[in-house]
Amino acid sequence: MNDKTSREKQNMEHEILPDGYSDESSEIASLSYRQLIWRRFRKSRMGIISATILIFFYIIAVFADFFAPYHYNDIKMHFRHVPPQRVRFSIEYGFHVYDLKSVRNPETLELEFTSDPNRTYPVQLFYQDQNGKRHLIGSAGPMFVLGTDRMGRDLLSRIIYGGRVSMTVGLFGVFISLILGSILGTASGYFGGSVDICIQRLIEVLLAFPTIPLWMALGAALPPGLHPIVVFFGITVILALVGWGNLARQVRGKVLAYREQEFVMAAQAAGGNHWHIITRHLLPGSYSHIIVIATLSIPGMIIGETTLSFLGLGIRPPMTSWGVLLEEAQRVTVLLHYPWLIFPAIPVLSVVVSFNFLGDALRDATDPYSD
Repeated sequence: MNDKTSREKQNMEHEILPDGYSDESSEIASLSYRQLIWRRFRKSRMGIISATILIFFYIIAVFADFFAPYHYNDIKMHFRHVPPQRVRFSIEYGFHVYDLKSVRNPETLELEFTSDPNRTYPVQLFYQDQNGKRHLIGSAGPMFVLGTDRMGRDLLSRIIYGGRVSMTVGLFGVFISLILGSILGTASGYFGGSVDICIQRLIEVLLAFPTIPLWMALGAALPPGLHPIVVFFGITVILALVGWGNLARQVRGKVLAYREQEFVMAAQAAGGNHWHIITRHLLPGSYSHIIVIATLSIPGMIIGETTLSFLGLGIRPPMTSWGVLLEEAQRVTVLLHYPWLIFPAIPVLSVVVSFNFLGDALRDATDPYSD
């Protein structure tokens, strides 16, 4: 009797369910909004790959002291412009590098380095240098996987340390832009009237200036004698102050659409103050949009820092960044004779492209009900 009753209930449920309804639709209906976003984001292969690449870069940047074989300012003038070395493997020595011997070029009078197989140095994991610091890999001999620059500094180490600066500028700059853009954009859309007019005219003034000349003007305003850390934070603030306008406009559009909704009017009728309505009802509705805009804005910040440093107005030596490294490689003679100095362009392109793919994937994932 019980089996018959259960079969009748199942048949009734199948009759009640509308056409096209499936177990998957039932599962989707039971998920929260965050779960729906994650469910859709997992289906984006490029989004997952991009997120993995960015996590990899940020882990290396945070632990640059460990991953870099040398300090970024470790000068070895007797190893100037060494080309990239090969890490070799043999049964007798394991992983190793050859020593370097130099020969002066009779035309350019520059020292040219070649491998000397008569002397080998083993490459060790978790190598401890002379100062007692541990590195992921290292060697007692010269090991320059990507070559050296005009002062004998290891290029791979400088790229790793430079990534710490360039990628941190992007995060801090976007964080400040998010605060400014979210607050001013919400206030502009919610209050309207003269507040809206003033904020929108300010945004139009900022957006009316060409980006690179404005960056150059603000970067040149920084005194040349400032400490590199102060310059770092100054560049971050400059990029943030210039970049919040677009986000504020988009948040304003979202708030204008939400403030006429019934739940906002109900909150106003219940006696909710402005702060309560903004923080509990308006801003949460824009979170997904803000996250996407932030993700797409970070590569712009990285490019901005790289551009300023490339023009000599951003991060200054002895600090290093990807822009500083590209500035050192801009001469034609460098490209002709030392092409390995252009390697810093590879991580810049990788990070910027990855952020763009990640932003596209998040933009699609924040609309989880779309096909």
